[in-house]
Amino acid sequence: MISDQEPVLMAANRSYRYGDGLFETMKMVNGKILLGDFHFERLFTGLSLLQFNAPKLFSKELLSEKISEVCRKNSCEQLARVRLSVSRGNGGLYDADNNLQYVIECWPLNDSVNCFNENGLVTGLYTAGRKTCDIFSNLKSASFLPYVMAALYARENKWNDCLLMNTEGNIADSTIANIFVIKNGIISTPAASQGCVLGVMRRYLLTVLAQNGFFVEEKPVTVTEIESADEVFLTNAINGIRWVGSFGSRTYSSVVATAIYNRFVKTIFF
Repeated sequence: MISDQEPVLMAANRSYRYGDGLFETMKMVNGKILLGDFHFERLFTGLSLLQFNAPKLFSKELLSEKISEVCRKNSCEQLARVRLSVSRGNGGLYDADNNLQYVIECWPLNDSVNCFNENGLVTGLYTAGRKTCDIFSNLKSASFLPYVMAALYARENKWNDCLLMNTEGNIADSTIANIFVIKNGIISTPAASQGCVLGVMRRYLLTVLAQNGFFVEEKPVTVTEIESADEVFLTNAINGIRWVGSFGSRTYSSVVATAIYNRFVKTIFF
């Protein structure tokens, strides 16, 4: 347990050098990690895919305990943002020491993250770079360059967020969220094959919406479909749902998104 002003990584850290790592951004609510099982399942699936040499003691139980410790130390157990970063260790491309390293950080959150946004997000499209569609595309990877550049582009254009395309020219996700599109009562989101990060809130909503009579589909989503949608909303672990007010010159309502938030997201935030 150290101050956030103290160094924690060596220059040889492979996550720093090569993006050879994973991370999870979690929400702590009343001492509990929201959708914690989904977070840890995604993390350990990713570690297996990336062939990390994780010791047996590196478990969901250990990490949950350590996350709670850090939040208690920072007096933010009631509402906090937690980042868990995992690296393969130190070394070059061919001589990694394979000693898994992890860092847990937390920050207190404002109560506003538990509220549906009153003003719709202003968004646009990032076109200079595209996400690949391969076995690594769905991970919360430390190799975050497309999202970094898209976020810079959004800031330059005074947008709240922007959408990224994949190499096929379809929508993948946004810089910090998954995207859902509503048209004629059908709710669509880019399929895993489209290169999106497999968000935990995305997973949760796909399950509960289907269980409660909503027509939901995972499919390729085109820019034209975004432009012609009735509603668009973004999802992530911290905010749950945020409705998009505009994409370029197109504007949207938030009737269905608000109802989904109140019924399925607000209820797990408290």
